[in-house]
Amino acid sequence: MKIRHTVLLAAALLATTVGSANPPRLVVNIVVSSMRAEDLDRYRAGFGEGGFLRLASGVRYTSGEYDYMQTTTPVSLATLSTGALPSTHGVVSDHWFDYVDNRRIDLIVDRSVAGFGYTGMDGRFSPANLLAPTLGDALFAASADSRTVTVALEPSSAIVFGGQQGVAYWMEPSRIMWSSSTHYMLNLPAWVEDYNRTRINVSLLSDSWPLLRRPSVYVNRRRAVVELPAAKRNEQPAIKTVGITAAVTPYTGYDRLRYTPAGNAAVLGFAKQLLTKYALGADAVPDVLNIVLDAPRFIAECYGPESLEAEDMYYRLDEELAEFLTYLFAQIKPEETLVVLTSDHGTSPSFDAAPKAAGRINLLQSEVIVNGFLNARHGQGDWVTSVHDRSIWLNRDMIYNKGLNLADVQEEVAAFVMQFRGVSHALSSAAMRSSYFGNGYGAKMQNGFYPRRSGDVVLNLMPGWTEESDSRRSDSGSMYGYDTRVPLLFYGWSLPQRVVTRRTPMTSVAPTVAAVLGILPPAASEGDTLEEITGMK
Repeated sequence: MKIRHTVLLAAALLATTVGSANPPRLVVNIVVSSMRAEDLDRYRAGFGEGGFLRLASGVRYTSGEYDYMQTTTPVSLATLSTGALPSTHGVVSDHWFDYVDNRRIDLIVDRSVAGFGYTGMDGRFSPANLLAPTLGDALFAASADSRTVTVALEPSSAIVFGGQQGVAYWMEPSRIMWSSSTHYMLNLPAWVEDYNRTRINVSLLSDSWPLLRRPSVYVNRRRAVVELPAAKRNEQPAIKTVGITAAVTPYTGYDRLRYTPAGNAAVLGFAKQLLTKYALGADAVPDVLNIVLDAPRFIAECYGPESLEAEDMYYRLDEELAEFLTYLFAQIKPEETLVVLTSDHGTSPSFDAAPKAAGRINLLQSEVIVNGFLNARHGQGDWVTSVHDRSIWLNRDMIYNKGLNLADVQEEVAAFVMQFRGVSHALSSAAMRSSYFGNGYGAKMQNGFYPRRSGDVVLNLMPGWTEESDSRRSDSGSMYGYDTRVPLLFYGWSLPQRVVTRRTPMTSVAPTVAAVLGILPPAASEGDTLEEITGMK
């Protein structure tokens, strides 16, 4: 029997709520990557009653919004889990560069741990580089008997959303098996190894992707007819395209999970196992189950949000969600459960969706151009360390050794890159550290800026513009509505049905769930609680 921590009990007694009188026994957070706010209505006719629409019958916020430019998956998952902006939680990308030695630092790579089922140095992942506590960390601080379990296809998604405490699982790509690392556990549980031996994930792979519904149901019309090969690593699929001109990403066995609805089925199937094996919600002390669905992001990027593939994925996911919710509520009553569904970001229109292709910028090429510019200005050298996620890291050692002023060089580069086609704004690190941008584009760029990790110059692209890529038609990472506006649904826990149309900052999710659980919000949380959920004014 779990023993409730005094802090948890005291906070719960003080909480005033509009749902059940007691905190839910289980909170299930579901993140559907790259889902736009309008997708719930766009595809409503093809949804059943037990999946998305069931969750939308609770409290639905129609204007959930991220208030920064860097709307990429690790950044936004950190915002969802901490209740803080990137300028506070410090996750600015999947990797950045150390200003002392120009060394690349990967967000989740940790050589002090080992991964399960990997060979060599692969799979050594942990949350060591996360700076701000997550909701799971806050729950553990309030009650060490509470459990937080997180699952995702991608290790960064599972680790960033979960945090330091609890356990996290992700997919090992070569054998397509569930894995974790020694940060979370000494050994992979026997039941996980047994589950892996069944090869259930491999059984989900298919050589084709037929549409689930009859053609007249679909809103979208663009389609790439994909013939998937046998699961041979690095083998190229045979692809016929209809109305789509860009190349499709090669499919390995793991890619056939990421780029098809099978990825969602694999994650939700394993989530059922986690629910049972960890006895989540089995007693009065609250637990949290975090589920990140990465496949929708890869599908949207590869095929585009206007494609039949993206739409069909949502219809299949709707059925899988309905099945998962039925399983969940057979274990725990809906009034004792809170389900939160949202997204890490939306996605841009496909660059080739309109008769005239939208602009794309080659940021790798820009690295060479910027380096050439600084060569002409200050002499030969490797001035640019990297260009990544619309940020430019400069070689500060060279700048200092040349006796140059760092802020001046940053401003030179910011002014120079404004000449590039597709760049709408460029701000230097010096400008964002010394100035306050209260609103507009400057505020959104500054909200995503963390001085110790962000680049020396940050770029914003014009609306509709994306980075050039052989494998992506659509992309995220902008301050525009197609990237920043996402669905936000709260269901269960005796919440009444309600639709809220006001703008809702996504920094409110973590503190709201914390208030429902009767615990203090994550320490770095900046958002206000949502009164429709907590009843707090």
